[in-house]
Amino acid sequence: MVIFENYCKTLDTSAMETVSITLIKTLKELGVKYIFGVPSGNWVDYMNAIQEVDGIEFILVSNESSAGFMADVCWRLTGTVAACFGTFGPGACNLSTGVCGGYLDRSPMIALTDEMGDDMLNRVTQMNIDHQSLFKPITKYTTRLKANSVRAIIHKAYSIAVSEVPGPVHIGLPQGLGQKESAEKDFTCYKIDETPNPDEASIEMMLNLFSKSKKPIVALGITAVRADIKDEISKLIEKFKIPVVLTPMAKGMVPEDHPCYAGVLAHALANMVGETHQQADLVIGIGYDPVEINYEDWMPSAPLLHIDTKPADIDSNKITLGCNVVGNIKFAIDTLLASRFGKKEWNMNELAARRQKMFQKLKAPEGYFGPRMVLERLREMLPSTGIMTCDVGAHLHLIGQQWRTPTPECQLMTNGCSSMGFAIPAAIAAKLSCPDREVCCVVGDGGFNMSAGELATAQRLNLKILFVVIHDASLSLIRIKQERKGYKQYGTVLTSYSGTCPTSNYFGVPVLQAVDLIQYQNALKKAFSADGPMIIEAYVSADEYDELLLTGNK
Repeated sequence: MVIFENYCKTLDTSAMETVSITLIKTLKELGVKYIFGVPSGNWVDYMNAIQEVDGIEFILVSNESSAGFMADVCWRLTGTVAACFGTFGPGACNLSTGVCGGYLDRSPMIALTDEMGDDMLNRVTQMNIDHQSLFKPITKYTTRLKANSVRAIIHKAYSIAVSEVPGPVHIGLPQGLGQKESAEKDFTCYKIDETPNPDEASIEMMLNLFSKSKKPIVALGITAVRADIKDEISKLIEKFKIPVVLTPMAKGMVPEDHPCYAGVLAHALANMVGETHQQADLVIGIGYDPVEINYEDWMPSAPLLHIDTKPADIDSNKITLGCNVVGNIKFAIDTLLASRFGKKEWNMNELAARRQKMFQKLKAPEGYFGPRMVLERLREMLPSTGIMTCDVGAHLHLIGQQWRTPTPECQLMTNGCSSMGFAIPAAIAAKLSCPDREVCCVVGDGGFNMSAGELATAQRLNLKILFVVIHDASLSLIRIKQERKGYKQYGTVLTSYSGTCPTSNYFGVPVLQAVDLIQYQNALKKAFSADGPMIIEAYVSADEYDELLLTGNK
């Protein structure tokens, strides 16, 4: 809120300047530090403006989809909005993948694209598609920039982006507009929408449901991370002795060694997590966003108490809604904490035994160099404050349950959008956002193939990042799904080459290869002591995924 008020008070509207300068100044004043993208001829006016404005930087990427992923991660780690750019047609289409990621992972960003000028907007011409229609379903707001309202448009877009539920906005930049004079003389400062407290009736219903329950369970989702209620959640589950399950992107809200921790939904050994939540007589969804996993996919036959900024999205034929508590989540949790209800009736010793049994099964077998061993040794080497980004694939499902995550920002994934190619650009953005923290990236060979070009970005910026590539030569998650349906493996083999790839570098980033534990441990030591980016290619068998993944949620 303060940033808007101060900006309006200090803004000098008397100076004559171009649209490009006004745009970049406005973004900078709103806290935007990075604009990621691939330039175009129309964009050079804005690049020149970026050079003239201190405190904002253009980062060249290899593919526009990465620009969106990077903007997403900047928000997650810093709480400030980043921007991304793509040019006409194919640039905008590539960018849309990263923007869609932000939309479904609930990360605000400002997506900028070239657009035809008014005279050619509806004409048939090279590279011309309707960007407004392209971005409408994957953003909260889309519009075209105008010379007489640059600041107003940027302010409105920004406030929409960061208001609950946050997400991307898109602004088209008509060709040639950047060189024109910014004619705006005055504008309205848009405010960020504040989330009100839940109404009294829903609070009373919440307290009534909670008081009657004997074995409630808490289910945490991505909105809980955004609400910054980690401490309140710990107090709640400890006071009443309630087990807690988490969606994958809520990892770190409750550490894995907490007595109330029951596991992550829908990832490895989800059936073992289900041994706990299927006993519940009340599910308390706190900050639970079904964009990750729908309630219907795992809930027991128990009523739902949904505490979030938005009402529960459920199939009423399958789920009994006890109460929607919509509004400020912290207020609702504080109300529960202030109540004088006693401890619930869960057997915490049995919960501990189930948790221990699950983690024992996730432990890497001695003498076998597989994905579990790759992750275990990496976890041992990475400091507790380190940040790990991971891609989509079989390894993600393993990470979701196995990887010890002390706080939510220490493990970054995409689960709402689940786009392959996320991890490498996410690691780059993480290092830019948190230069003093160790950053590593875990990616399968499928995701690596999609985003390897961004290693050139990491090398050019000389970012100290360890990229661990789990090579199993196939799309393992799809292979397992084929086998579970009785189909033959088809269309999932990534390479016909059975050995290691004899390369010393990718785009100048050194490569270390490991086919056994000794080689891998030596590679980890060398990589973590390096001054710049390093890649470890770990060649493993994917067989151990088969008994751990896709086990069902109940």
